[in-house]
Amino acid sequence: MEPYEIAFQPSVEKDLRKLSAENCDRIMVRIEALANEPFPAPVVKLKGTEGLYRVRVGDYRIIYEIDSDSNRILIHYVRHRRDVYRDL
Repeated sequence: MEPYEIAFQPSVEKDLRKLSAENCDRIMVRIEALANEPFPAPVVKLKGTEGLYRVRVGDYRIIYEIDSDSNRILIHYVRHRRDVYRDL
């Protein structure tokens, strides 16, 4: 299987700048792993949304969408668990 292309919403860069370097590194490793395995074991499909998935990285959540037709993953949000669901 060919790896998925990873794309980011413009707001994700802003989200990542707010994090410590350690947390940012852990999150980027998890995002890069999504390219090879878009449905890792602890992934959860979000209820009430159209095609959004969540992966946990410590206290942070990565919210993303998978487009299998174009072989692409779009990262929507990378935020703390207390804030991430407010904008969905």
